[in-house]
Amino acid sequence: MSSSSRPCPALIARQASVFKALAHPGRMAMVHALADGPLPATQLATIAGCTPPTASRHLAVLRVAGVLRDERRGQQVFYHLSYPCVLSFAECIEHTEPDHQSSTPCCA
Repeated sequence: MSSSSRPCPALIARQASVFKALAHPGRMAMVHALADGPLPATQLATIAGCTPPTASRHLAVLRVAGVLRDERRGQQVFYHLSYPCVLSFAECIEHTEPDHQSSTPCCA
């Protein structure tokens, strides 16, 4: 990669904040669930296997990082993926062996 095609430090920091927000199994479960469309916070708590207050904290982390958007509908808050392409990266990881040797060149 040439220096002219390298991302600027601000973009690298933004990317790191997104990856940091995704770095929790419960949050990743929520992100995968949102692939099919918006869901309410209560349902995302169930999917992540946590209490509603814990889910709220996880959702806040994802929202602040820009991974999710929220929308109030009456008494409920529904969440949407801002970056559906995050799931493409997750799928790429799914096709990589645990010893880090790619079995399928899915990211090429």
